[in-house]
Amino acid sequence: MTWDPIWEEIFRTHEWGKYPPEELIRFIARNYYRAPDHKAVRVLEVGCGAGANIWYLAREGFSATGVDGSTTAIERAGRRLAAERLSADLRVGDIAELGALFAPATFDAVIDVACLWCNRSAAIQTMVNQIYTVLKPGGRVFSMLLATGSYGEGTGTEIEPGTLVDIQEGPLRGRGLNHFFSLDEVRRVFGAFSDLKIEYTDRSMDGQQHVFRLWVVEGVKG
Repeated sequence: MTWDPIWEEIFRTHEWGKYPPEELIRFIARNYYRAPDHKAVRVLEVGCGAGANIWYLAREGFSATGVDGSTTAIERAGRRLAAERLSADLRVGDIAELGALFAPATFDAVIDVACLWCNRSAAIQTMVNQIYTVLKPGGRVFSMLLATGSYGEGTGTEIEPGTLVDIQEGPLRGRGLNHFFSLDEVRRVFGAFSDLKIEYTDRSMDGQQHVFRLWVVEGVKG
């Protein structure tokens, strides 16, 4: 399976990530809130973790599907949904093999919040290609990616250009493998998508001593 097994331990020992980021809410609201039947809108989250974004999508009435490599994460997500009598399709699986889980052109949107960046460069491109395949024509991708210059870059061991392990400082400490994306790399990785929009969001830390920057990416399958 193409993922960092450290996340199984993280999900077993940490309680966090209960609510969706504002950037994702804006993306969903702008593109899908006006749909006459929310249940007809199919949204896949890759690397859904313990289900913060799946919970939000289900509450809003969308047909939500989540895939994660961690059995613990999927179990937690299922319990949270069940506690509120919500439902979603939750699966343990490999994001690099979405085509083995879903038919081509299945989803109206595919979202990624801090999943893709936890992989090596080659695996990331494979995953994006798989996302493209399972999207319907005209379907949309949303991704939040770790940007170069973010707090923690340079404090670990670089195993390939832009990919670090054993980061020693900041919010990525103890979070396994992380890939820092340049703007040019984001454009290249998502090059198959049209109407590509790339913005960023910054969060200062420790009295403005450090900045944690994420790219916010949207694109359309032509």
